[in-house]
Amino acid sequence: MEMTRRAAAFAGVATFALMSRASAQLATPRTLDELKAEIQLRADRKAYPVAQLDAAEVREALANLKSQDRDHWASVWGAIGDRHLATAKSLEITNKTEAAHAFDRAMQWYMFARFPLEDSPGTAAAYQKALDAFTGYSRLVDPPIEAVKINYNGTEIVGYLRKPKGVAKPPVVITIGGLDGRKEDGSIRNAAYLEKGIAFFAFDMPGTGQTRIKIEPGADKVYSAVLDAIAKRDDLDAKRVVVTGGSWGGHWSAHLAYSEKDRILGAVVQGGPVHDYFQPEWQKKALGTREYLFGLFEARAAVYGVKTLDEFLAYGPKMSLKDRGFLEKPSAPMLLVNGRNDTQVPIGDLYLLQSSGDPKEAWVNPRGGHMGRSAELGDEAIFKTVVLPWVARRLGATM
Repeated sequence: MEMTRRAAAFAGVATFALMSRASAQLATPRTLDELKAEIQLRADRKAYPVAQLDAAEVREALANLKSQDRDHWASVWGAIGDRHLATAKSLEITNKTEAAHAFDRAMQWYMFARFPLEDSPGTAAAYQKALDAFTGYSRLVDPPIEAVKINYNGTEIVGYLRKPKGVAKPPVVITIGGLDGRKEDGSIRNAAYLEKGIAFFAFDMPGTGQTRIKIEPGADKVYSAVLDAIAKRDDLDAKRVVVTGGSWGGHWSAHLAYSEKDRILGAVVQGGPVHDYFQPEWQKKALGTREYLFGLFEARAAVYGVKTLDEFLAYGPKMSLKDRGFLEKPSAPMLLVNGRNDTQVPIGDLYLLQSSGDPKEAWVNPRGGHMGRSAELGDEAIFKTVVLPWVARRLGATM
């Protein structure tokens, strides 16, 4: 226990030093009051990353938030998650539908309690609570969600599979999460695929959640292992597969459009890094964005497995799809989605991908930021009006 306390204390000091250095060179973090005001503003208008949280409960939690200490942060938001979890457990026998909703709400609060990454004992514990709450949700919903474990080079990767009712061998969409989201969040939204007769297989991106492999050239092979697993099942149509990825997850979706073009029918690349994103010039600018709530450098550095700003800036270029020679190669059909005013991933990456290699489709929100979001168009609207119809067409879904 004493070793754990010392390690946590050391991590806190290291994180503070890291933030100080990054902030001195890039941007001043939001003060606590500024952060609280921004969170409430986003909650009121149902904007990421608090779109799923009740605005009144957010106001309640913010009244108890006294510092940006990571364990305190996790405790404040997790307390409301605990309340919803207690409700879920009390209803599990008498009202499975309401219990499932309560498990979902608990998970959403625990997910924000660990946002944007699990970098302290408290945030790590919140993430485990989120996984436990999602397990409760997944066993109560109809059809249920199956946790699938895949061995990849000795590492266990966990994904969630959900199949539509009444379809013996449905097509599949593989969804890949981004930097700070997790597959549990995405699985809730993915339920819309079931209405089209499409199964979904949800995974975290490398370096996050339960896909704990380092981001490096070749890490895309973890999703080749997913395709292998699909091919071995007689309850899924391995010949009708589409991959979707949002934000950092879009990088892997684009990568698979090239490396696995013969095994997928298409790929959605929504706000995905391609080339300019990985250059030091862009990162020095992007790390100061106010579009991201907080902790952007820490989250981005963690998936590379680096600590300092210099290490981070030096690591990124090796991931460029352009420099690795992919962009002029044949690819599976792609849908490219983003906002012109994205301050996290340059819109130039979408234009570069669009103008290279095989023809591609694109949807750009002229007033949108990251992922195409704007005041008029949120994540759910873009998903239902742009992404979902395209995926359904590629898979030949008719329901």
